[in-house]
Amino acid sequence: MKANSKAKPFIKWVGGKGQLIDQLDAQLPADFENWDDVTYIEPFVGGGAMLFYMLQQYPNIRHAVINDVNPDLTTCYHTVRDMPEQLITSLMEIQNAYNALETEEGRKDFFLAVRNRYNEKNLDPLENTTKFFFLNRTCFNGLYRVNKKGLFNVPFGKYTNPQICDPATIRKDSELLQHVEILTGDFEATFDYAQGNTLFYFDPPYRPLSDTSSFNDYAKEAFNDDAQIRLKEYCDRINEAGFRFMLSNSDCKGKNEEDNFFDMLYGAYNIERVWASRNINSNPDKRGKLTEILVHNYVETKTHPHAGYEPVELQPLFAAEDEAPYYQKLRYGTV
Repeated sequence: MKANSKAKPFIKWVGGKGQLIDQLDAQLPADFENWDDVTYIEPFVGGGAMLFYMLQQYPNIRHAVINDVNPDLTTCYHTVRDMPEQLITSLMEIQNAYNALETEEGRKDFFLAVRNRYNEKNLDPLENTTKFFFLNRTCFNGLYRVNKKGLFNVPFGKYTNPQICDPATIRKDSELLQHVEILTGDFEATFDYAQGNTLFYFDPPYRPLSDTSSFNDYAKEAFNDDAQIRLKEYCDRINEAGFRFMLSNSDCKGKNEEDNFFDMLYGAYNIERVWASRNINSNPDKRGKLTEILVHNYVETKTHPHAGYEPVELQPLFAAEDEAPYYQKLRYGTV
């Protein structure tokens, strides 16, 4: 399948990688297109920009596995894959009903009614996906956020005539997803699917750059520093098993020179910094470009095809002169 195919994310998603695809591709293993029978795994699939790109760009990917902790999101992937025509019909019905409303007050009432029904959590997959799409296209900034009870709480977005249904994208995405395994749960559950030539791409909830910049509350459980550390330990497991991985995250050091959290956490691996546009701030003046980090456990990349691949030798977690565990020191800011 050609890279200029219409397949693309079927929803808006905070942290989506559409604008970073070229930079991500440049950091893939240098010989990736020559690997045979590739297994590609995304433990945090989100909106799927990288997934759809990889499946179209690299026909040597014979097996793909995606996962997310958000069951409503993975239900969307199942529905797009398994019942695209029923979904298109359902989305067109809700789109026509919404866009026929002539006042903002009427549209807001419609939005709130859909949100309330969605939060009842007793919907069949088709209705759940339809309402997920609708809320994604009509809520404020396209955010997905839930409260501690797991209820969607993003306010009305005041858009006129939004496109809720894109039949061409749904059909093309459905075609690509036919051979993709879809999981729902913790990221560590993906390890059992790795075999042979396997590449993991991690796009976890980003570590916030400030106390007010966190947009990772799309699941009831927060992805805090302990979770970031557990993810790094999972990357160690992948590395020790001989598989390759690439990981994206925020560049805390780019915001605060004293914040060495990721530089120390992933110090045994290769860390690159790339520029990325951030468009999730409600204040347009505070949107713009920031650096992000890309971490990988291989030396040769498509940009720098020089050194041969060697598995990373991990550093001990204890310093000889200090008995405090390295991770504990990261947690409590004593490094």
